[in-house]
Amino acid sequence: MSHAKEQLLGWVRLVLTPGIGPVIGRKLVRAAGDIERLWRLSDTRLRSVAGIGPVLLAAMRRSSAEEARHRLDAWERSGLIVLSPDDERYPVRLAALDDAPLILFATGYPSVLNGPKMLAMVGSRKASRESRLLTYRWARYFCRQDVTIVSGMAAGVDWAAHSGALQEGTTVAVLGFGLQSEVSEEQQRMIKRIREHGCVISECLPEQAARPEHFPRRNRIIAGISDGVVVMAADRRSGALITAQQAANYGREVMAVPGNVLGRSHEGCHRLIREGALLVENPGQCMQNMGWQTAGRPVKQAYLPGNEQERQVLLALSQGPLAMDALSETCGLTIPELSSILLALELQGVVERLPGSRYLLNVELKDS
Repeated sequence: MSHAKEQLLGWVRLVLTPGIGPVIGRKLVRAAGDIERLWRLSDTRLRSVAGIGPVLLAAMRRSSAEEARHRLDAWERSGLIVLSPDDERYPVRLAALDDAPLILFATGYPSVLNGPKMLAMVGSRKASRESRLLTYRWARYFCRQDVTIVSGMAAGVDWAAHSGALQEGTTVAVLGFGLQSEVSEEQQRMIKRIREHGCVISECLPEQAARPEHFPRRNRIIAGISDGVVVMAADRRSGALITAQQAANYGREVMAVPGNVLGRSHEGCHRLIREGALLVENPGQCMQNMGWQTAGRPVKQAYLPGNEQERQVLLALSQGPLAMDALSETCGLTIPELSSILLALELQGVVERLPGSRYLLNVELKDS
């Protein structure tokens, strides 16, 4: 058996030991010097490690190297990639943290876990269509700048981030359940798409189903693997705020997109901004905040209005999505006049119709 395999077996054995989590596990390995020496330490030396009492000591002595070998062989036969901190493919940004996972399970291309520019895009599962659309567009833009998008493959913002990234580049999904647990057909399809162009990882044992306590742990991985986090839309109870807090604790850049102060969908974003997160209104600002140079196509095409009525309509929409009634009142146009203008603009891709007869501007306006 190779030395690398022996090291990996040591990490798997540690993960399978009841009561040993990432923080204590890493303390043990540091005390021993490496994972192989750990399993040769005396009881006296193990008891000297902070957090190791009689219960954990007994659990370690009961742990089975043979069981670890059996489980690892089964995982690898099924096609899973098992990464330990001794593996050069293990995320470097994550490895430096005291609470980093002892092992990660992966499918896809682990090399993307150490991309030069890693940005997490997170937010509410119940984000509005506008926020999901904005996330999708920003993710496409970031990938055109060679940024790898990291998110949690949940509904809402996460899903939009992965979907946008897959149109242009690379994405990493961090799951709150095992890679071999039962998931919906839609999740299966997304995992397949991501692993073909990026990587899907999880700290959970492969057969573990999703549980509420898994998601804060998942969120710390999203924060730890990334250079920065942008919260696209989050109410005051959103789990994205946990990711943002973890990112701040790890010294990562935290950014947030503001929203309508009359609604609740961005209350969490506004709180983050009050507490020091950087307010961002476009993806170029995110790139600037991260110190990353931009290249490639702009996020929106420029459009020169064909007449004064078009200009009035587009100027009104430049302030945000509006319903047809509000546009009619703002621009002083009748509904029939406005409908004709909006239809022509929609056919050109200049505006997009949203639910509730609201319209969203898709372009940057040219002055002349």
